[in-house]
Amino acid sequence: MSKRDYYDVLGVSKGASADEIKKAYRRKAKELHPDRNGDNPDAEAQFKEANEAWEILKDADRKAAYDRFGHAAFEGGMGGGARPGAGFGSGDFSSAFSDVFDDLFGDFMGARGGPGGKRRAARGADLRYNLRVTLEDAYSGLQKTINVPTAVACSACEGTGAEGGVEPTTCPTCSGMGKVRAQQGFFTVERTCPTCSGLGQIIKDPCKSCGGHGRVQRDRALSVNIPAGVETGTRIRLAGEGEAGLRGGPPGDLYIFVEVAQHKLFERDAVNLYCRVPVSMTKAALGGAIEVPTIDGGRGRVQIPAGSQSGRQMRLRGKGMPALRGGGIGDMFIELAVETPVNLTGRQKELLREFDDLADDNNPETKSFFSSVKSFWDSMKG
Repeated sequence: MSKRDYYDVLGVSKGASADEIKKAYRRKAKELHPDRNGDNPDAEAQFKEANEAWEILKDADRKAAYDRFGHAAFEGGMGGGARPGAGFGSGDFSSAFSDVFDDLFGDFMGARGGPGGKRRAARGADLRYNLRVTLEDAYSGLQKTINVPTAVACSACEGTGAEGGVEPTTCPTCSGMGKVRAQQGFFTVERTCPTCSGLGQIIKDPCKSCGGHGRVQRDRALSVNIPAGVETGTRIRLAGEGEAGLRGGPPGDLYIFVEVAQHKLFERDAVNLYCRVPVSMTKAALGGAIEVPTIDGGRGRVQIPAGSQSGRQMRLRGKGMPALRGGGIGDMFIELAVETPVNLTGRQKELLREFDDLADDNNPETKSFFSSVKSFWDSMKG
């Protein structure tokens, strides 16, 4: 398959200036970087193609050779140099565009800096806290204090990592970049600075309390507002309440994942509640009123129609759960469970037998079922 024109790859004209080519490459690199295109299987190949085009067009001599001879300038001895795409191993995307990598992804990788400048310290890690609440708490909402074990800024050095809070000095090896570069042919290989471990700064006299890290481990008490209507899986973000950054870097965030415990009386389905209520055989047959509990601690009165069967549902409007962030309140559904009496006395048995003798037309479902059974057996005989 023939290679695409490098100008087409970056989306610029052949007469584009060096600045226009650089801007076009930055846009392509942001658009196609594999870390941002997990769902695009072609992104990696397109990303490498853009890198290859940039490596040629950013250099005036190689650009002139390409403008005159095209791709042939770098094949089979025309230019005597390495093949433009060489050095892009699987998953190694930074070595060929180190000059613009910091501009594009410096914040994402943790810090940016410049020669002799102050390097921004690494951001602290995000933390996760699993919080279990009752259904009653989820109904009404609550303010809860939690203890979170985390890394906090060292008070002795004010988070700098240096004894007495003295500011760290710029690393002499990398001049504050946090990376050192080595030229290999057409390509620049970039590695983490061995002197400062990529921080861009060094501490001559580390803090004795934190060992130069600028943070210490400690439990923090935080007050968390749990809104009414939370469900299992609800995530609450507390910005800046995560782990402290390294050597004065910005803190991460704290994410609270809510789990609502199962209830002994109620089952929840989104904003609706379900309650299974046992009723006596006589109450179901004769009908009448019963009292049922509600999630707010009150009582609801329900009228049972005469002849009710197990599984029948009745609705109490507005007695369910509130919707998260507004949106109304759900309903509560009462499901009847007709209970068969046990441990009968002799007199009770006698009365039930007498009732059964008089109950020819009181069980329509039973009569319909056995009528169907008789028809089935008759058909099998035929």
